[in-house]
Amino acid sequence: MQFKRLKFNVDGLLLSDKPIGLSSSQLVSKIKFLFRAKKAGHTGTLDPMATGLLPICLGEATKFSSYLLNADKTYEAIIKLGYKSSTGDVEGEITKQKVDIMPSLAEIKKLLHEFSGTIEQRPPMFSALKYQGKPLYSYARDGIDVPRPKRKVMIHTIELLKYQGNKLKLKIKCSKGTYVRTLAEDIGDQLNIGGYLIELRRINIGNLSIDDAVNIEQIEKIEDKERVKLLLPTEELLSEYENIVLNSNEEIAIKDGKIIEQGGKRPGLYKLYGSNNVFIGLGEIDKTKILKVKRLKSLKN
Repeated sequence: MQFKRLKFNVDGLLLSDKPIGLSSSQLVSKIKFLFRAKKAGHTGTLDPMATGLLPICLGEATKFSSYLLNADKTYEAIIKLGYKSSTGDVEGEITKQKVDIMPSLAEIKKLLHEFSGTIEQRPPMFSALKYQGKPLYSYARDGIDVPRPKRKVMIHTIELLKYQGNKLKLKIKCSKGTYVRTLAEDIGDQLNIGGYLIELRRINIGNLSIDDAVNIEQIEKIEDKERVKLLLPTEELLSEYENIVLNSNEEIAIKDGKIIEQGGKRPGLYKLYGSNNVFIGLGEIDKTKILKVKRLKSLKN
């Protein structure tokens, strides 16, 4: 007889360090199994060739995962110059370019400065963006090129960490929707020698850091009952938002779906705490200074 594995109401945020070669979905499945969680999801895909910070939401935290998708990301990237890739990274067909001389350090720094600020990118064909209901990579695998209008993204900072031989190591802080593969290709094209991404590591998402993350091997070594100690509170997903502590009457009203006045607060999103100072959800204040529910934790918890 085959016994069904018990699952539990595990709630919280796990900061995982995704290894190379594993997809984001595969890592989520492993974490869900190890924690015996009923629900699990991540807050922003990393390609299998990329490593680094992948926040994984368990239980009630999955309700708030989308609010981290808009946060700025910071990456460390290594670009190989003098070559081109059909996918913009190591997984594509690599073609050596004819290069007489590599650019100088001064030329590299000057060019990187031009990539700082608001730039336009054309999304790569090998991406999960949808076109007529299908991801672009599905068309790319069939050799079909589809129209992809350029879109604006923000490169907050782009720092040269190392330039040795034909490799650039960069630290990039950017807005959501930025493709570092495309950035690598564009840098290579602007230098007229080609370039593609050979390593990518995400080190920050908003206020969350890779320094606080754990890898799958570490998690597997910890006893089942001790793993829950690795989880951060759900509200860590919303660290960029200010707090509002409700009194008991306001808490009851909010949980009943009613609106309340908050005259002294600016319009925007806020973390809501009950009269016992326990996180209950996310609220929004509109221009009329009215606070209403955006998302609540389960009232059973």
